[in-house]
Amino acid sequence: MSTRFTTETIPAGAPDEVVTEAKYRLVDLPAGAGRAALITLDNGHDHTKPNTFGLAGLRSLSAALDQAEADAAAGEIVAVAVTGKPFIFAVGADLTGVAQLTDASEARATGEAGHSVLRRLGELPVPSFALVNGAAMGGGLEVALHCTYRTLSTGAGLLALPEVFLGLIPGWGGAYLLPRLIGAQKALKVVVENPLSQNRMLKPADAMKLGIADVALEPADFIAQSLRWTADVVRGSVVVERTDHTVDAEAWDAAVAGVRALVDARLHGATPAPYRALDLVAAARTATRDEGFAAEDDALTELVMGDELRSGLYSFDLVQRRAKRPVGAPDKGLARPITKVGVVGAGLMASQLALLFVQRLEVPVVLTDLDQARVDKGVAWVHGEISKLQEKGRLNQDKANRLTALVSGSTSKTDFADASVVIEAVFEDLKVKQQVFAEVEAVVADTCVLLTNTSSLSVTAMAENLQHPERVVGFHFFNPVAMMPLLEIARAERTDDASLATAFALGKTLKKSCVLVKDAPAFVVNRLLTRFLGEVTAAYDEGTPFEVAEHALDPMGLPMSPYVLLQLVGPAVAFHTAETLHQSFPDRYGISENQRRMVEAGKTTLLAWDGSTPRIADDVAELFVVGDSPSTGEAVRQRALDAVAEEIRLMLDEGVVAEPQDIDLCMLLGAGWPFHLGGITPYLDRTGTSERVTGQRFLPPGVASPR
Repeated sequence: MSTRFTTETIPAGAPDEVVTEAKYRLVDLPAGAGRAALITLDNGHDHTKPNTFGLAGLRSLSAALDQAEADAAAGEIVAVAVTGKPFIFAVGADLTGVAQLTDASEARATGEAGHSVLRRLGELPVPSFALVNGAAMGGGLEVALHCTYRTLSTGAGLLALPEVFLGLIPGWGGAYLLPRLIGAQKALKVVVENPLSQNRMLKPADAMKLGIADVALEPADFIAQSLRWTADVVRGSVVVERTDHTVDAEAWDAAVAGVRALVDARLHGATPAPYRALDLVAAARTATRDEGFAAEDDALTELVMGDELRSGLYSFDLVQRRAKRPVGAPDKGLARPITKVGVVGAGLMASQLALLFVQRLEVPVVLTDLDQARVDKGVAWVHGEISKLQEKGRLNQDKANRLTALVSGSTSKTDFADASVVIEAVFEDLKVKQQVFAEVEAVVADTCVLLTNTSSLSVTAMAENLQHPERVVGFHFFNPVAMMPLLEIARAERTDDASLATAFALGKTLKKSCVLVKDAPAFVVNRLLTRFLGEVTAAYDEGTPFEVAEHALDPMGLPMSPYVLLQLVGPAVAFHTAETLHQSFPDRYGISENQRRMVEAGKTTLLAWDGSTPRIADDVAELFVVGDSPSTGEAVRQRALDAVAEEIRLMLDEGVVAEPQDIDLCMLLGAGWPFHLGGITPYLDRTGTSERVTGQRFLPPGVASPR
């Protein structure tokens, strides 16, 4: 059984903890239902610093619950309600405090303290109500789960149990309480599947559909409505029915087995957190509350002291902090206003860009292409996507109409005359792009910024024949544009600060994470991925069996296997990038003759599938010529890691980015590098690859390392 902490025995908080206080007051419930204790969680900061729980915050909540128990015993209250400050309920444990834990006893004490305090919400002599008025994540959502009932604002923002994403498990009751509330299948979606899907969050409507909350109420008078609903429950005029999901053992076990198979297929055992979460949910059906919470304490203690959490926290810090303050970006005060956007091209990528621009900027967007048919197709696609958003309820009719009216097309670039920004998204051919920019420059104002979405060509070369080369900036998106968060912003040799500042301001408005990169071949992500995957495909060409090459990277838990990724990118695009890099670095970037044969034969489908197992498609296999020098999977994996370690060191020496952290950020956000590996450079440090290959670490000891 877990230790029962009292308010006095909870360990002291961390020195730098921003304390979330539990402010206690009594309120009269409507309709004469009695009085309730209303506990408001508030860390005293504005909404930019959300409520979190460190040990000092748990002490404050425990003291409030002491008072609630006393008032309940005295007959002063009939209910306890917990809510948050405006816009925020609570977002979980203070991660800075978690990172400071140095031994297993400290980790266990933190888990036990959280359980000891939060479980009191479900064990009071009167019912408890979570009034979820804002974002609720991790320990914050667990506060709500411990309560007897939950109201949820329709404007609450996002809800999640994201711990597995960071290398942890829901450690303050979530892994036990949530499946018993909504069933194992739905709970595992929240606890395991969503965190492993780029940390997907729940909107209030999603949480209601899953059954996490009992009632959804409008935000304008949410607290007042919640207290009326509380009064109705207390008086018995509203009865909340609960389903006992534990009685269907077959469904419970099948849900766990199904998600375990998904995790195995994706991660191949590369990180322990999702497996520990699965074990906890599996056991929650028959475990007592004490047993369930003790099992969470055991898992939390083990994971807090492991490599994956430190790696996950390093990754999280990059995404949450460094990505929001791009290193090397000019003064944002230099940025020019954007009142109109031109898009050269009307293909799929250009159309995706146009949709993103009109959604985020709400200014006129004009697409151009070589003929009216292409222009009409591109504009129709954008209009169609806006209609789909409106049909799904993500846009109201008025806004959908307004956005649709802002998107137009033309076969003449003279329509760009009053554009603030023009971006080209045409075929990856330097001469074509140079011609496009020359034509655009002839009609736009001198202050118009010219952006290129090139993935591998020289931005400097594109600008060299222009009258104003200083206004050309690399602006490399990743596909699909709406989903991928990274934007590589490349400064060419003559790019000026005003143009670069405008590009960064635009990227921020588009809600992308921007990284400043040097105008170097393929920038960061494509350069590293091409080198990384090139070693795998080279091993196959040399005679390594396809199954061995395809699964060589499985122990790392990457989101896609090499050939599945190659198929997604497209063989022609991948081959073109490889050719570009081969021209720049022929000693390190080879050309796969098998890929050349495939592309020259016009083949666009590389793989065929036997169920869920990929293989080289028969018509493609007929074209391939393979050698007789096979490698083991381990040898292929180390070969690829050695190559990428060498390439990163060269990129840093060339000044492609400011620091290794920027390479890590690019790979996390642009290539789906797993959070549990902690960025590519600390992974190479931790495995000894960087020192063996380059003679030095990328990061100082202690950065993103276990302890």
